[in-house]
Amino acid sequence: MEKEEFYKNARRDLTGPLHGVTVVEATTTWAGPMVGCLLADFGARVIKLEHPDGEVSRRIPPALPDSPLTLFNETVNRNKESLALDLRGEADREVIYRLIKRCDIFIENFRPGTLADWGYGYETLCEHKPDLVYVSVSGYGQFGPLSERVGYDPVAQNYSGWSSLNGDPAGAPTKAPTFLCDDLAGIHGAMGAMAALRHRDQTGEGQHVDVALLDTILFQSDGFPTAGAMGLPVPRLGNQFGLAVPVNNYACVDGNVFAGVLLDSHWKVLAAEMGREELAHLTNVERIEQRDFLDGVLAEYCAGHKVDYIVQRFAELGLPCTRVNEYKDLADDAQVHARDMLLDTPLSDGSSAPLVGPSVKFSRTPTTIRHGARPNGADNHKILDELGL
Repeated sequence: MEKEEFYKNARRDLTGPLHGVTVVEATTTWAGPMVGCLLADFGARVIKLEHPDGEVSRRIPPALPDSPLTLFNETVNRNKESLALDLRGEADREVIYRLIKRCDIFIENFRPGTLADWGYGYETLCEHKPDLVYVSVSGYGQFGPLSERVGYDPVAQNYSGWSSLNGDPAGAPTKAPTFLCDDLAGIHGAMGAMAALRHRDQTGEGQHVDVALLDTILFQSDGFPTAGAMGLPVPRLGNQFGLAVPVNNYACVDGNVFAGVLLDSHWKVLAAEMGREELAHLTNVERIEQRDFLDGVLAEYCAGHKVDYIVQRFAELGLPCTRVNEYKDLADDAQVHARDMLLDTPLSDGSSAPLVGPSVKFSRTPTTIRHGARPNGADNHKILDELGL
């Protein structure tokens, strides 16, 4: 399908499928802001409440080339408006309460109990907006024996057991290189907000949506927590794949590929390609039993060819394979650009950057990066004027 065909019935008068939804966000760093980022990308109006000194992501390196703006702030706070005020003081309380009356969703990711102490807990804000959807993101959730502990992304990765499966089998447990738990909490927070909004639209009832980093990584661990609870083996396999053999990262003459087979029919094709027809009869269960041997067979085959040959040959045979890229290799990648996953975006200091675009494509209500992250407090006058202040 061509892109134009997919978007042939697109409406260009809307910001996205959440056009008309207003979100107020009191968040910092990544997990909470990611909830707002997704909702903003989907077309909601997201107003970010931020201390006048600026939130943490404005100060976390790296800065963009020749710019004081930071990569993380520009990535997660695009498509939002910025209202600078002090949540902890009395002076701005009336502003926030008026804003809550006009919004549909409120997002926060402070330690449980913090916003309640400041006068912005769920029960308090419901007095001003009874049908409010209130989304809380934290390390361990709003209840439970660890709920009051500080919980950050790498802590959740290690507490959950996820890190125990990551890394080289002969090495130490290894955390993910990205903010994995924060990202998952952001995704689940956005889904939870939309589900609660659907319920509100049907019943008029708001509710408190509780998202924990720990819960989201456990949910997205492919059933391994159940395996652990029932004493089933959960080995660390590195780049190998637990469900199929052979699958791995293989060295070629001029680089690496990630390749392998999942289906028995694919294995027959690959065995013939490698000149090992005597192995073609092996089922996947039998191949798993001979994991190291068959992994070595495919490794030997790849070692005699260049990366481009392996990638092209696998494509011709209908087998899965890719060059092992670095992020810099995607800057001019045709697939990435065809999918609008790097969008050149004007930033607030007059520069521009190729920001990562929205991942979900909507044929009727397309989404995009409408603008970069706003300077702290850039929308104060507009928003206060709307509130009659």
